[in-house]
Amino acid sequence: MAAFLQWRKFVFFDKDTVKDPVDNGKNFVLPPGISTCDSGRGHIKCWLFGRFFGFTIWLMTRSLQLTSFQAYKLRVTHLYQLKQHSILVSVGQDEHGINPLVKVWNLDKRDSGNPLCTRIFPAIPGNKPTEVSCLSVHENLNFMAIGFTDGSVVLTKGDITRDRHSKTLTLHEGTSPVTGLAFRQMAKVTNLFVATLEKVHCYTLSIKEYPKVELDTHGCALRCSALADPSQDSQFIVAGDECVYLYQPDERGPCFAFDGHKLLAHWHRGYLFLLIRDTKTAFGSRESSPSDKQLLTIYDLDNKFIAYSASFDDVIDVVAEWGSFYILTRDGKVCVLQEKDTQTKLEMLFKKNLFVMAINLAKSQHLDSDGLSEIFRQYGDHLYLKGDHDGAIQQYIRTIGKLEPSYVIRKFLDAQRIHNLTAYLQALHRQSLANADHTTLLLNCYTKLKDSSKLEEFIKSSEGEVHFDVEIAIKVLRQAGYHSHAVFLAEKHMHHEWYLKIQLEDLKNYHEALRYIGRLPFEQAESNMKRYGKTLMHHVPEGTTLLLKGLCTNYQPSGDAANSEEFIPIFANNPRELKAFLEHMIEVDPRSPQGVYDTLLELRLQDWAHEQDVERKKVLQMEAVSLLRSDNTVFDKALVLCQMHNFKEGVLYLYEKGKLYQQIMHYHMQNEEYGKVVDACKRYGDQEGCLWEQALGYFARKEEDCKAYISEVLQHIDQNNLMPPLLVVQTLAHNSTATLSVIKDYLINKLQRESQQIEDDDRKIRQYREETAHLRAEIQELKTSAKIFQKTKCNMCNSPLELPSVHFLCSHSFHQHCFESYAESEAECPTCTPENRKVMDMLRAQDQKRDLHDHFNRQLRSSNDGFSVVADYFSRGVFNKLTLVTDPPGNKNVGSLEVNLQRDLLIHTKRNC
Repeated sequence: MAAFLQWRKFVFFDKDTVKDPVDNGKNFVLPPGISTCDSGRGHIKCWLFGRFFGFTIWLMTRSLQLTSFQAYKLRVTHLYQLKQHSILVSVGQDEHGINPLVKVWNLDKRDSGNPLCTRIFPAIPGNKPTEVSCLSVHENLNFMAIGFTDGSVVLTKGDITRDRHSKTLTLHEGTSPVTGLAFRQMAKVTNLFVATLEKVHCYTLSIKEYPKVELDTHGCALRCSALADPSQDSQFIVAGDECVYLYQPDERGPCFAFDGHKLLAHWHRGYLFLLIRDTKTAFGSRESSPSDKQLLTIYDLDNKFIAYSASFDDVIDVVAEWGSFYILTRDGKVCVLQEKDTQTKLEMLFKKNLFVMAINLAKSQHLDSDGLSEIFRQYGDHLYLKGDHDGAIQQYIRTIGKLEPSYVIRKFLDAQRIHNLTAYLQALHRQSLANADHTTLLLNCYTKLKDSSKLEEFIKSSEGEVHFDVEIAIKVLRQAGYHSHAVFLAEKHMHHEWYLKIQLEDLKNYHEALRYIGRLPFEQAESNMKRYGKTLMHHVPEGTTLLLKGLCTNYQPSGDAANSEEFIPIFANNPRELKAFLEHMIEVDPRSPQGVYDTLLELRLQDWAHEQDVERKKVLQMEAVSLLRSDNTVFDKALVLCQMHNFKEGVLYLYEKGKLYQQIMHYHMQNEEYGKVVDACKRYGDQEGCLWEQALGYFARKEEDCKAYISEVLQHIDQNNLMPPLLVVQTLAHNSTATLSVIKDYLINKLQRESQQIEDDDRKIRQYREETAHLRAEIQELKTSAKIFQKTKCNMCNSPLELPSVHFLCSHSFHQHCFESYAESEAECPTCTPENRKVMDMLRAQDQKRDLHDHFNRQLRSSNDGFSVVADYFSRGVFNKLTLVTDPPGNKNVGSLEVNLQRDLLIHTKRNC
């Protein structure tokens, strides 16, 4: 008894005697003569409790109502109630000397008021008579096993409720009586455990040959075996006098030293029930002295404690039904054991400080996580008060997710408890329940402990095990001076900004930072180069320039390209690298941004301006000019840069490109390049005539001897009549070196041409006067004399005229049908219409130009001879207001003499002109 006495004993059940519901206050008593019993399913509306009295089966409901039916004529020896079906299997006798009969009852169906018996067959292992010792039925109704006292086992396979769908065979033969049978179903494997007085076997029924395994060489008495539930892996329990053994289908499992003569072994709802007495009884004997005491003990094998133990007199059986356990004694009394609720059990354990047992009990009772967490907390508090801080922290760790972490952290903030606090914070992070403050606190613990190994283990966990705020960890490590750890964490979790910040600001590892940026995706590489480019350029100029070239052209592997213009400020103090970068950009991508070309031009001009070597200076000059000729620079910016660096070739090229011819000439004037001033006039004078006038004024202001240049300018002015002579004389009057001999030829030629022009004008005046007088005479004749039409041929078809005909004052005559066919208007002569239309168009054009004041002003300002411009506009009638009145449409009669006179004057004047 020493072994199981080491197990703690509790009273987790309340014992009570069942009272008669009819007669309150009196104990309920069963009919005498009970030989066997079982419990399980009953009617649809109630649970049944089966027992035998003589040849009668009694059924008891939860309300203690008894019903019965006759099953056999002589006696009933065995009952088996299935748990998942309303099927009851019984073994008994109807006649003396006849082998026992097996009857299958369907309790849900009735036959004359009794349960329906669906099958009857004899229970015999062969041809020799023997008694049934035990019975077991598989819950799937396909297997039934019957054990006999001669050591044989008969197996019925198929539907046990019908004769035609099942067959019977002898599965086991031996010399020792069979004392226990149990079916075990795991997945698709079906086993049958067979216990005898001497051995324990296991058959595999899911294999056709039914292989057998001998599990042990000692057995047990009747009713001393049972099948555990899945919590014990459905092991077969055999209760011997010295130990209780547990068996798997292929081997023996654990054993428990529970000694004492076993009378009964049952497994109910996770508990092992053992009934023990000290006296010996013969096999198969049910008789015992009423004074014999029997000890009923309920074991919790999972948690290793005794849940209940008490003495009873002459116990027949222990059955479980309706959530309680019922103990039947031979005197007919019924005791009920009601299990205490889980919370009550736990409180009993808490009072004894049995927290480990409480935890195990709570798990076996499937207590929820909140309940378990509370037990862990109480256990942790208990250990903490005892001074077992290591044990306490392990219990607090088990509360993570339920208990507020601050409750635990406050207890261990003392520096002496920093190891425990570290362990708790580690567990908090492993469960991904840590916040930023917890991460900070844990890292501070590591740094205070100077535990680099733990620190590395924490930060170097695999990607799937990261349970902390990485950014917070990087900040704390950096602040504590663990830069290498911070860098590792930043690189591993791709916190690129933190990695670069630490490398550049703390470790000063510029080459590594540059290498890291070169491996980043395009967008991140671009942004980080804009942020740290100046620093890297200062310390690693060549590598930085090389990286920028790749970033702005064809960054691999993405193939993207950044805007090179945005990186120009990075090269603020590195003009040599900047020039190399820009030249690379325009070579690789001629369509580079405008700023690239402008900046490169400025750099080339700076190099040109500071270069002392003549040959090298020429090369730099050619490079700058070629960039200007590429048409990729902004005109205004390029011009300013060339002027700032006094780059003559560039300035003149841009002036010419922008058609700033006066600026070109002024540039030569400022530099007193007389020959180039004249050359500029020759090249650009046709586009801008005032250049000659400006050149003349320039040379006129010079006190040097510029007679040759003045003569050349005057010659060109004279040939193209660019200036009035008076203005030429006034311009040269300020030059003391420009004597009369300089302009003598110019003045003579000018006077001769003007004299010739006056003669030509006088001749034209006389001609116009004569024509005007002739026209007036014609008009007067038309007014005073009759017009005789003597035309004999049609002016249209040149055929003789025939009446009707049409005649016009212009002396043109037409056939009526010719006139109607070709005339566009009844009031106009078809022959004169084209000429008249030209005249009218000219008049309309002159009329439209009368309001062109802006055009007139522009011409007047840009012309060297303003008088000629005014005379031209005056001749076109711009300053006159002319009103032209024509004949009304459809009227061939002359309406007014004044109107006709004006029209005729206009027509003939234009025709003569």
